[in-house]
Amino acid sequence: MAKSMSSDALASFVVEKIEDIKGRDIETLNMQGKAEFADYMVVCSGNSNRHVKSVAQAVVVECRAQGVEPLGVEGNDIGEWSLVDLGSVVVHIMTDEMRDRYQLEQLWS
Repeated sequence: MAKSMSSDALASFVVEKIEDIKGRDIETLNMQGKAEFADYMVVCSGNSNRHVKSVAQAVVVECRAQGVEPLGVEGNDIGEWSLVDLGSVVVHIMTDEMRDRYQLEQLWS
């Protein structure tokens, strides 16, 4: 049975797990009142395509261990940009090139 975790707690948990696996430049964007799809968006960088995939996989494994089942994982086949949808928290792990190109933080700030 899944434990419930507040969106605040889940966002903090995800950031902690990204830090554990050496994800970089982590930003947490409060989406409340800006978007219907999530309360928080966590954006971070990986050092390589392999690292992006590893960070995404770690987030999925650690969340499942806490009883939080991801609604979806996208982009983990290529590893330039992985998205982990945790419902109230959406996590974007990107290479520096993708992050510079799409500038999600500016888009949603």
